[in-house]
Amino acid sequence: MKRFSRRKEDFVCEHCGAEVSGSGYTNHCPKCLYSKHVDVMPGDRAEECHGMMRPIGIEMTRDGYIIEHQCEKCGVVKRNKANENDNFEELLHLARSQVDKLKKC
Repeated sequence: MKRFSRRKEDFVCEHCGAEVSGSGYTNHCPKCLYSKHVDVMPGDRAEECHGMMRPIGIEMTRDGYIIEHQCEKCGVVKRNKANENDNFEELLHLARSQVDKLKKC
């Protein structure tokens, strides 16, 4: 089993155009929360899909928030930790949309 590969990479978000300074653990845009499907294992950049990962859900844990992303190209779902510099309004919007979906059921 491969281990996590820390890569400190800056990038421009392909969803909103924000310039993001990577920390080596950055896996999504802090402005819009979108990610990109580039890893098989965290940090390996071995995924061939390269689809955009839309934030579809959020979970609160005792350690913080977990954002659930779904690839718009292949459909895979992955979970990533939210960061302290993430746009809190976007996190709230994501939580509200989950509640609205539950109300419709």
